[in-house]
Amino acid sequence: MNKNLKIAIEAALEAGKAILNIYNTDDFGVEIKGDNSPLTKADIASHNVIMSFLENTSIPVLSEEGKALPYSERQDWDQLWIVDPIDGTKEFIKRNGEFTVNIALVENQKTTIGVIYVPVLKELYFSTNADGAYKVTVDLENYKVESLLEEGVQLPITREDKTFTVVASRSHRSPETEDYINEMRQKHGEVNLISKGSSLKLCMVAEGTADCYPRFAPTMEWDTAAGQAICEHAGFEVIDWETKQPMLYNREELLNHWFLVQAK
Repeated sequence: MNKNLKIAIEAALEAGKAILNIYNTDDFGVEIKGDNSPLTKADIASHNVIMSFLENTSIPVLSEEGKALPYSERQDWDQLWIVDPIDGTKEFIKRNGEFTVNIALVENQKTTIGVIYVPVLKELYFSTNADGAYKVTVDLENYKVESLLEEGVQLPITREDKTFTVVASRSHRSPETEDYINEMRQKHGEVNLISKGSSLKLCMVAEGTADCYPRFAPTMEWDTAAGQAICEHAGFEVIDWETKQPMLYNREELLNHWFLVQAK
């Protein structure tokens, strides 16, 4: 068993518990950060839980809710965790359930482990570059990581409806995304369009529910690293729209270029 994968899964699940404890109350403690994005008590609680697990690996951590780390400090890291304690905080606040916990291990700028947990749906996605990508339902009150690893269903899963399906952001739909969707309509005829929040969009491509995910709007490394791992390990590609190459991590600029997730 991959030791780091096991630690990342447990970190994500225990963070999910902390998040749900706050999600099921009336006090989210919402603040607005410097970039105008929201921050809740659940973001901080999730970050603290995840850090308590990952610090045992002696691998440095880049987390959205951790301290800002200059490139001069990060540039020589061959290995690092990239974490988003709650991806989709706006969805959390709306109580629509479309938020995730994202944990990725990056080695030499490429994702080697991906873990995404969806607390409200009780769904766990996990992957390694050696073993592929999987999905499993988790009972947070009674689970064993070893059992989850054995019970996971390998991705992608074949779907019966072959209509070309595009998944796009619920909160960040750009004109360029609309243009791309129209291109797909011209190419494929009928197109299903699904709107989702957070890294669920990447998960939907990885599991085969959607054929592509165009993201022509801003994201950060911690928004995409875990999802890219799961997509790539399921046989899909996450292409940087500028370089036309797979998206790399631990860059000097943590703001991602536009990207497209699709079959290879």
